[in-house]
Amino acid sequence: MKQPLQLTVWLIVTLFLLSACGTVSSNQSTETNSHATTTSGTTDKVEVSLIRIVDGDTIKVNYNGQEETVRYLLIDTPETKAPNKCVQPYGKKASKRNEELVENGKLELEFDVGQRKDKYGRLLAYVYADGQSVQETLLKEGLARLAYVYPPNTRYLDLFEDAEAYAINAHKAVWQQDGYATDEGFNGCSFEKKDNASSHVDQGQSDKATSFANCTALRETYPEGVPSTHPAYQRKFDRDKDNYACE
Repeated sequence: MKQPLQLTVWLIVTLFLLSACGTVSSNQSTETNSHATTTSGTTDKVEVSLIRIVDGDTIKVNYNGQEETVRYLLIDTPETKAPNKCVQPYGKKASKRNEELVENGKLELEFDVGQRKDKYGRLLAYVYADGQSVQETLLKEGLARLAYVYPPNTRYLDLFEDAEAYAINAHKAVWQQDGYATDEGFNGCSFEKKDNASSHVDQGQSDKATSFANCTALRETYPEGVPSTHPAYQRKFDRDKDNYACE
């Protein structure tokens, strides 16, 4: 009689242990999947067509049949068009290099798991030209700094940190002068002379500033558009509400 009783107890204990192990394994699997879902997301890319360059870290594209402004995730380049700000060193070079990259072959966007638009309505994305990361290239060449790191949009943070570190160690572009590129932005203004069309407006131009019928007409006089401080600025031409019209 003792053997059947011992066998029964052994079976009960074994079943209990197996059940407990299964629960732990299940919980661990659930935690892992949940973690992966919130950090990786899809890396699918969407092909878009370029409309024009805005500056070193912003472009305008045709996305799903509509014109959209795209702000590059995780980087910042020196200013060239910001209202009430000067043109900063390497700003024009960053814009030119950005143009060279995005005009080279197939243009694609990749979104992260966080919000897809910022408070200005701009798309936030990783940008690729013929499969090459535009952000990584600008960072590695010293024409951009790592910036605006807002989780969970941090998929390529490690990759971009390595690219920036390479540029810093090689003293490339914005890293040539100590104190120019900082965590807060870029310090200093370029000493390049501005184009007369954008640096001043004579009385005759001021009188006709509001006579532009559309952006096409405005760009004939001001090819790069105008900031909100310019007499030719009209709010209706500032469709993306970035205080710069017809850029």
